[in-house]
Amino acid sequence: MLTRPLYCATVSQSLNPMAMRGMVTSPNHLATQAGVDILRRGGNAVDAAIAAAVTLAVVYPHMCTPGGDNFWLIYDAPAGELNGLNASGRAGSGATPEYYVSRGMTAIPPRGYSAANTVPGAVSGWGEAYAFSRSALKTPLSWSELLAPAIAYAENGFPASASLARWSAINAGTADGEQRNLQRFPEFARIFMKHGAPLAAGDILRQTDLAATLKTLAEQGADAFYRGSVAKAMAAELEQNGALLTFDDFAAHHAEWVRPIRVNYRDCEACNLPPNTQGMASLEILNILERFDIRAMGEGSADYYHVLIEATKEAFLDRDRYLSDPDFVSIPLDDLLSERHGRAQAARIRMDAAAVHPSLLDPKGDTVWLGTVDENGNAVSLIQSIYHDFGSGIIPSGTGVILQNRGCFFSLDPEHVNCLQPGKRTMHTLNPAMLLRDGRPFLVYGTMGGEGQPQTQAAIVTRMVDFGLPPQEAVTAPRWLYGRTWGAAVNDVKMEGRIPVSVCEELARRGHAVKRVQAYTDVMGHAGAIRIDPESGILQGASDPRGDGLAAGY
Repeated sequence: MLTRPLYCATVSQSLNPMAMRGMVTSPNHLATQAGVDILRRGGNAVDAAIAAAVTLAVVYPHMCTPGGDNFWLIYDAPAGELNGLNASGRAGSGATPEYYVSRGMTAIPPRGYSAANTVPGAVSGWGEAYAFSRSALKTPLSWSELLAPAIAYAENGFPASASLARWSAINAGTADGEQRNLQRFPEFARIFMKHGAPLAAGDILRQTDLAATLKTLAEQGADAFYRGSVAKAMAAELEQNGALLTFDDFAAHHAEWVRPIRVNYRDCEACNLPPNTQGMASLEILNILERFDIRAMGEGSADYYHVLIEATKEAFLDRDRYLSDPDFVSIPLDDLLSERHGRAQAARIRMDAAAVHPSLLDPKGDTVWLGTVDENGNAVSLIQSIYHDFGSGIIPSGTGVILQNRGCFFSLDPEHVNCLQPGKRTMHTLNPAMLLRDGRPFLVYGTMGGEGQPQTQAAIVTRMVDFGLPPQEAVTAPRWLYGRTWGAAVNDVKMEGRIPVSVCEELARRGHAVKRVQAYTDVMGHAGAIRIDPESGILQGASDPRGDGLAAGY
């Protein structure tokens, strides 16, 4: 018999959206609907993912824009193959530690022109994925059809979601010890402030410059963003303001197909993307948990939370030591994902005491994840981001494109594995995930949330594979986050308020720095999942109640 959760009454099975022909889940209902509409019109899972991703870049601008990066896992059903696509940008040709040190900086600033030092890769991901859809999956839909919903929302406007309103308010002042008054940047203030105030939920946001940029891409292809008029406009303003990206940097960019990495978990194969993403950490956690009888611990018990937190610490030690751009550093990936290494990591975990992580973790990271599956068995797990909420805050005039600040994740220490160098890709927290069973997709899943991504992925997998929970119940269940809050001197464990006090007290007794937070807080990120029943083919979707999302099918 499966052990049921300890935290509360379970979520009704009826709350799991089910369909036969296609399913889309994303953190915004407008994006999900755009994806489902593409499926209804004969598009495939890749087409639906593109439409949803571009729409998110309009309606969720605090989390992702065309000025960010993205990463893809694409299951090609006709070929029976899983493919990875890395659409992250490299540092500009003038981006060196000396540039910042000579200006009195000890770290790359999170906002402003000096923060916009890596080429945005997201548009190249959309374009490369569409080329794959045409060549491998024979889509009947045109590129411009996939961009049409996003263009309409940018041009005609849409009501600001609760999430957009919340982060607009946060960024119109000082919060969490960081100066976030992004209205100091004129284009940001013009587009995202209404009569001098931040957007409120329900305010209509129109982005006419972004609509014009997307129309150019619809007419000329993704290449216009890197070698055409859009690239010229972005590069000209950046160079005028002493930034580190040039037109040649944009022109040199391209997305790269990569081989997914894998580990076994129970009767499944867990798949993710290789470095420069932290997919290795997500898989290391599962490789460690494979050595434990998670089911016997009981979902929601102190033992359950303890072992997942301790496995996270072990995985993060390797991540922080090795993870960077594999074109610049050597990463012993095969060894790190081996059964031998997983057993050694598991053996170091003490069930009666928490280990002490030697370094402070990154407290930030804002992202969107979406998943799609079509009636032919093609599937996509996609994640894209501009790093901090609203990225660098810089919007080159006339483009409407918020540029990411992902490059502020680089270190200026020449001895650091993730030290800034021209042409280098920074270590990325972004990592989309997929579980295969008998070589075919069983679970498409992922989440936003920086440090929380590997942890939430582990929560979803263990709750569904070890405890048999349906997708919505696994996503809704109480979560935790091992990490750090801005200004804090230690890593703590944030536990959602639905977790029993007795469990939190037991974790504290074992040495965890427990901090209880709201029952449903978006600090935990917005997760989602699609389960494909291997026998019936029924698709079950899930979206996170912590966000503005929707899972829908047809």
